[in-house]
Amino acid sequence: MDVPANIATLGLSMYILGLAFGPMTLAPLSEYYGRRPVYIFSYGTFLLLLLATTYVESLAPFLILRLFSGYFSSTTISNFGGTIADLWHHNDTGPAMSWFLWAATGGSPTGFVLFSFIAHGRTWHAVFRVMFFICLSFWIILVIALYALGETRHSVILLKRAKKLRKITGDDEIEVPDELKQRGPKQLFGAALARPFRFLATEAIIQFGALYNGFLYGLSFLFNGAFHMIFGPNGYGYDTIGIGICFLGIVFGICFGLLTNIFQERYYQRQVAKAGQRDVPEARVYHARLAAVILPISLLAFAFTATPDIHPFFPILASAFWGWSFYCLILMTLTYTEDAYKTFSASGLAGVGLIRNLAGAGFPLVGRSLFLGIGTRNACLVLTGLAVLLAPIPFVLEKYGVSLRTRSPWATAHEGESDNEEA
Repeated sequence: MDVPANIATLGLSMYILGLAFGPMTLAPLSEYYGRRPVYIFSYGTFLLLLLATTYVESLAPFLILRLFSGYFSSTTISNFGGTIADLWHHNDTGPAMSWFLWAATGGSPTGFVLFSFIAHGRTWHAVFRVMFFICLSFWIILVIALYALGETRHSVILLKRAKKLRKITGDDEIEVPDELKQRGPKQLFGAALARPFRFLATEAIIQFGALYNGFLYGLSFLFNGAFHMIFGPNGYGYDTIGIGICFLGIVFGICFGLLTNIFQERYYQRQVAKAGQRDVPEARVYHARLAAVILPISLLAFAFTATPDIHPFFPILASAFWGWSFYCLILMTLTYTEDAYKTFSASGLAGVGLIRNLAGAGFPLVGRSLFLGIGTRNACLVLTGLAVLLAPIPFVLEKYGVSLRTRSPWATAHEGESDNEEA
């Protein structure tokens, strides 16, 4: 397809838009049918849509396929928190969450590095076909792992056991506790669709998380396009492979975040022990305070070094610090929300995720015009200013988090009244 660069960006934006709305319906489906079938069939549908994308020749069907590809692939986003909650006690979810987030945040820049070698000299159809076979391989691994592990959703497991016992014993009075019984689809989807918006409207913790996540993910997807302008033919002059290699700074920064999270987790566990094994969500912001300060500094450094007059090592180094900050701040918002709202965290994280992906869809469209209109340095200075405005959030959560949670009907409500455990 021969389309202008700003129109081509729509392919990425439509995919992220699908990611924004997928969790609103796929998460409650996994509560009703179980995690395993939703993972398998949703991601399988994504594969079929991805395969179809490799054969389209016009823009309109391409964009439609990208939208629904994002929707069905979002099953890995909508259900990961619930799966982790199924397998670990909520005080022990930190390491599992950190590994998942490392893969989720590092996947995009790593993909740019790897696919720069694949895309070099190939058409976009060929690139999408390679992507299909890679994703197919992951789907096969996913299916094998899920069948080896079995279903993890507690209510679904107990319902199946009760049904089996009724059949074996003939005793129709064998039932699961009321809070574990399946709700009707109307009630299930009503809560899933309405409650995230109520959280966004009334919960300061969710509003803070949505703002920070929206900015960070928007920045991430904006950089995907900005790097082509900065390091490409009109900037440093690199080809596709050279541009891809420039993403290694972000990759290393995110990997370093996974390493430093070991110390964040140790700090959290010490605070939990001091509190008599009670939850201490505010301990989740320990490293995020430093990350909130490093983020605008890294953007400022990138603004003044991302010019062909300066060796590319320096802007790539600045992007590594950005990657570390990005990882730590995203991890803080997820783990803090999980700890603060527990079984209500599904609704909270759905609200955060909606704003995050809407921003992710919009930033690349606005970002290209921003970088072309006022130049790389001024565009990065604008982004630095936004990062400075958001920097107080971890400090506010640390100081006032307990007060915010005390006033919240969701953070202080009894867990048995929750909607579901999924994130």
